[in-house]
Amino acid sequence: MGPIGWPELIILLVVVLIVFGPGKLPDIGNAIGKGVREFRKASTDLEESIRGETKKPAAPSDRPKVE
Repeated sequence: MGPIGWPELIILLVVVLIVFGPGKLPDIGNAIGKGVREFRKASTDLEESIRGETKKPAAPSDRPKVE
């Protein structure tokens, strides 16, 4: 099973249009957009919190530098 191509996307759009009707498509698009936005924000926040924990500054050495 390969990736979804243009013919499959067009068939899917026609089926969605028949099932939900043209009046509901903007609402469905908005709901999907909000879900994707929230998912991206959550994943970015998680990634930043993980990277923040691994990039803690090292404690300064108590020994003076030897030159």
